[in-house]
Amino acid sequence: MTNALSNMILSHSGWRGIFATDGCEESRTGEVSPAHKLVAAGAALTFVEYLRETAADVPLVLTGTDTRPTGPAIAEAVIRVLIASGCRVLHAGVTAAPEIMARARNLGNGGFGFIYITASHNPIGHNGFKFGLTDGGVLSAEVTAKLTSKFRSLMEKPDTPARLERLMISADPVLLRETYAAEREVKKETLAAYSAFSSQVAWAGDSIARVFSCGIAERPLGICCDFNGSSRCVSIDRDFFDGLGIQCKAINDKPGEIAHRIVPEGEALEPCRLFLEEIHRRKPAFVTGYVPDCDGDRGNLVIWDEHLQKARALEAQEVFALACVAELAQLVYTGAISYNGSGKTLSKTAIAVNDPTSLRIDRIAEAFGVSVFRAEVGEANVVGLARRLRENGYTVRILGEGSAGGNITHPSAVRDPLHTVLALAKLLCIRTTAGKPGLFELWCRSSGQTQMYQPNFGLAEIIASLPPFVTTATGAPEAVLKITTSDHGMLKSRYQQIFLREWKKRKDQLKTRYGIYGREVAAYNGMEERKDIADFGEAGRGGLKICFTNAGGLAVASIWMRGSATENIFRIMADAEEGRQFERYLIEWQRQMVIEAESIGVRVIASQ
Repeated sequence: MTNALSNMILSHSGWRGIFATDGCEESRTGEVSPAHKLVAAGAALTFVEYLRETAADVPLVLTGTDTRPTGPAIAEAVIRVLIASGCRVLHAGVTAAPEIMARARNLGNGGFGFIYITASHNPIGHNGFKFGLTDGGVLSAEVTAKLTSKFRSLMEKPDTPARLERLMISADPVLLRETYAAEREVKKETLAAYSAFSSQVAWAGDSIARVFSCGIAERPLGICCDFNGSSRCVSIDRDFFDGLGIQCKAINDKPGEIAHRIVPEGEALEPCRLFLEEIHRRKPAFVTGYVPDCDGDRGNLVIWDEHLQKARALEAQEVFALACVAELAQLVYTGAISYNGSGKTLSKTAIAVNDPTSLRIDRIAEAFGVSVFRAEVGEANVVGLARRLRENGYTVRILGEGSAGGNITHPSAVRDPLHTVLALAKLLCIRTTAGKPGLFELWCRSSGQTQMYQPNFGLAEIIASLPPFVTTATGAPEAVLKITTSDHGMLKSRYQQIFLREWKKRKDQLKTRYGIYGREVAAYNGMEERKDIADFGEAGRGGLKICFTNAGGLAVASIWMRGSATENIFRIMADAEEGRQFERYLIEWQRQMVIEAESIGVRVIASQ
């Protein structure tokens, strides 16, 4: 059990590790070792004990899995412990993350929650856990940290393996059979809850739904999907789109038959791109497609580009930018955002994003008079930040992690490809009618691009109107480093000395070639953003971002770094308004500086 635990990553984004018995990341075996069954049992018991601290009744726990082969074996261990611990259990079987979280909202108050068995976008041999209550999202980073500490403490006790074995064996066999017998009905209820909630999220009122319905009747829209054997194969997608009048076609739609890399980036988007090209030539209404990850909370897009006359994949940052344009324009369209005679918003509105999200979002927000707030990478951090902003009087309709694509649309608290696709569909279908500007025209007016608007616009025109930033993709080889230094605060302190040296050496070149006059440094830890830090090491294991400013003090580019909390890698990124050449310059410079900082640490260790 010690080896199984030591190879797991326990973070606020989820607990993950390789559960396949052969230890292979890409393993397709459904077998789980006895040690990993104990890990699953320990995770369940830790959550039960957490629920009992506040439960006013016998805890009711909803469980579900994504489509990884090890899901059923892990679920059985979890369910056995829950039953043996006196919990009531609802098992939904294979379910998408947004689906199980929508259902969790209906479970009741206090002491109730869900355990979702997933490793999100990690390779197929991985698996793990996400925990949540009835607010429709995962536990906050703060609560997850406490849960992790309790889990570690439990698993370190010498008598824990025997205790967990006894719990699993002692589960009432009648209750166990009844739990599995009710799975189909629980799944049906879960789908119904998710469908109703998705409509609530998408429209935020009947009026916008009616306008969309009229728009799609005039201009038919088709969407294709490469489900890639994910949990969305058995979710609401096709029925939901069909109910909106959107045509939907899918490939790789058998759950568990994962055809290619799980993370929906780069080459993993290629099958969907080719499928869109093929179907668009027969049915021109099909202009976009999406690819979800295994748990179905993340989905990136491919589109038919009318200018290029071919299908192409969108970058994750482009996807999030489009969603932000759509949702902010919808707020203006419905009057939720209004302005005074001087063009200032009459109420506080904000977008909450993670720290590597492109500065493109700042430009979009500025056009609508909206504020941008940043948190450290991690969905729980961004959701928590949005909640805090709402408590302080802000309207936060859209939030998310632009670096990964997809969006979270309030009142949802999880990314959802349905809402990403619908954001694009609303831009296309809610058009100017009877003198009332549609969503795209509102965006063109707000951003000072009235010349970009034309009545017969398509996706190419919408994308061309986005602020022209180029951002390193998270999956690009140059964006990923293997760092052996465990003390990331120390690494960043060493990096600071290198950066200051390099800044002095390069600042004249940066000014002459790229118009860079200054820089601003910020650290991101959880929901906190601290600007102008004196010691880069203060960022610790969180994000460190350096923004470069022009002569007017406006941030026009940035470099960023952070060690992943869910994978054993160190990520870097560059973002530039000046285009690809500057982004390439920055990412190479960033890479050299981080590698040098790491090499100093290696030499120090070697000399000791």
